[in-house]
Amino acid sequence: MSEKQREFAFTQRDFDFLRTVANQRTGIVVTDEKFDMFYSRLSRRVRALGLKSFSQYCDVIRTEQDDNEVLELVNAITTNLTSFFRENHHFEYLANTLIPHLLERNAASRTIRIWSAGCSTGEEPYSLAMTLKESVPTDWKIELLATDIDSNVLAKAASGIYQLERVSGIPKTRLRRWFVKGKGKQAGYVRLKPEVRNMIKFGQLNLMEGWSMDAKFDVIFCRNVIIYFDKTSKTQLVNRYADSLTGDGHLFIGHSESLFKVTERFHLIGNTIYQRTGP
Repeated sequence: MSEKQREFAFTQRDFDFLRTVANQRTGIVVTDEKFDMFYSRLSRRVRALGLKSFSQYCDVIRTEQDDNEVLELVNAITTNLTSFFRENHHFEYLANTLIPHLLERNAASRTIRIWSAGCSTGEEPYSLAMTLKESVPTDWKIELLATDIDSNVLAKAASGIYQLERVSGIPKTRLRRWFVKGKGKQAGYVRLKPEVRNMIKFGQLNLMEGWSMDAKFDVIFCRNVIIYFDKTSKTQLVNRYADSLTGDGHLFIGHSESLFKVTERFHLIGNTIYQRTGP
């Protein structure tokens, strides 16, 4: 699209400033080919604020004191592609191999702690919750944390409501067990049952900012997140995950991601499944 065809003027200088802000805030590396994507996703913010150009929008970002618009910027440019039981081999490994191990190892505390980091619209943590419901005795305590930088997708996740087409790949027996079909105005939608929704604690978290956890996790899912970071940020984040895991804890990453030459604190034990080994 040429400059004349755009609704708002958007220069390379605007793009460089906005992607620098995004990188500083999230660690995400924004490449040159994302120029049009930035325009497409952020033009609605320019319009909503009644501005006439991206230069004015950059001024808002530059001078705003309460950080709300920076959050809108981050929400707009972060990618939230997900689905229920995506990369299903991870959930099969969790159910068939890892949970039996944890039931034995954690017999004294009778507690399992899992973190879905970068949970997007909730399909991943709900898939984890269903897997745990089906595999862990009812008298065990399950602590399931789900975080994302994007406040908009977190609100959707917490609602537990999805269009029918979003659950089309889930087997009917599992669908009937854990979902309720909407009626009337909610026809065409399903909602996770309360016993699944109530398992998860949702919270907003920027992985690149300071954070600490109250207790160590047995498992961390961080899939299709580190692919957007530069090597320094990846190493920093993965080492913090190692610090947040139990001694032999497990880290699950996305199918196109790897920890090769990123850290020596994990070793690969399966298809994008890593186990903590370092100090």
